[in-house]
Amino acid sequence: MKQNRCKQKPVSAAAAVGQIQSRPPWWRRRAVLAGLLFCAAGVSGLAVSTWHAGAGMPNPPSIVLGDGVYGPRGMVLVPAGEFLMGSDHKLAQLNERPAHKVRVNGFWMDQHHVTNAEFRKFVDATGYVTTAEKRPDWETLKVQLPPGTPKLPESALAAGAMVFVGTAGPVSLQDYSQWWRYIPGADWRHPNGPGSSIEGKDEHPVVQVSYEDVQAYAKWIGKRLPTEAEWEFAARGGLEQATYAWGDQFTPGGKQMANVWQGQQAQAFPVVSAKAGGALGTSPVGSFPANGYGLFDMTGNAWQWVADWYRADQFEREALASRVIDNPAGPADSWDPSEPGVPEAAPRRVTRGGSFLCNEDYCMSYRPSARRGTDPYNSMSHLGFRLAMDDKHGSATGSER
Repeated sequence: MKQNRCKQKPVSAAAAVGQIQSRPPWWRRRAVLAGLLFCAAGVSGLAVSTWHAGAGMPNPPSIVLGDGVYGPRGMVLVPAGEFLMGSDHKLAQLNERPAHKVRVNGFWMDQHHVTNAEFRKFVDATGYVTTAEKRPDWETLKVQLPPGTPKLPESALAAGAMVFVGTAGPVSLQDYSQWWRYIPGADWRHPNGPGSSIEGKDEHPVVQVSYEDVQAYAKWIGKRLPTEAEWEFAARGGLEQATYAWGDQFTPGGKQMANVWQGQQAQAFPVVSAKAGGALGTSPVGSFPANGYGLFDMTGNAWQWVADWYRADQFEREALASRVIDNPAGPADSWDPSEPGVPEAAPRRVTRGGSFLCNEDYCMSYRPSARRGTDPYNSMSHLGFRLAMDDKHGSATGSER
């Protein structure tokens, strides 16, 4: 079995700015990479292409797509239900264990990631300026840095974000700074830096958005982020404890099921081909089959913010209850001991789903149970989001759907 190094999670993007300036050369090489996440026939009558393979589903769920009359347009009704959250699979990391019983109410979820076109409407209407477009604030930055780090001069701080740049040839997978860079001028309009553009990519997921940016968008449009439990329940699409969102086979019948590194890139991670124009990046939403609930790209393409604070031990804490947990909203604080030198209680929000960079050699986070914690002010070239809404009619009970 390939080694899964997803547990090697570096510091936040904001922290990189300070650490790179204040640490010796050997440390800078590691700190340059900051915040890597490591890696239907419904009421509306709209048919959705779905796929289930390798895991039994004797009673596939009905797919209910909002049409603007019954349910919000562009959202899918996820039925209420009970499921095993997390995983005890051999691929599961410690922060995914143990599997434990959770129950969620029915809710609506965006059928796909929020796109560049949708985010542009928000910015045009409000004039909103994203985190990546603003100079880092010291008070926000310092909580991600080792205690006692001297305050940086304003001249050392530049607006920007983390960008995957890849490598020209095979490298040791122990040094993530070789394929990630903090790029001044990178933002949602220029996800790979000042020379890049989202022209012609209206239907791609918006990326380079922080948790703070997502909350602002959600407030404007009248939705909310899903909880971690809602997200995982929706991602599983009715398949109890399946390894992937579509079943237990990675490529059933040789079919590529998600935008992840293997099958999309000719070279082994993190090598990108200059002749091919570099890394493939995101794909238009809906390019791959939807899951059992009619949701596209729940894994792969771009990571997704969810509402909860991140604790590496949260599933262990929930399992201690020895009962079904109703609608868990996550912990009251953060705890992440995986970053030496960074305060364990530094603010972190949960991110889910993996991205186009996930691969079998380095990071297999295209599994529904995989989870990471990220600085709320961090934005990256493979990190986006989708939103949820309560089911006000309360019609989506597990027995009815």
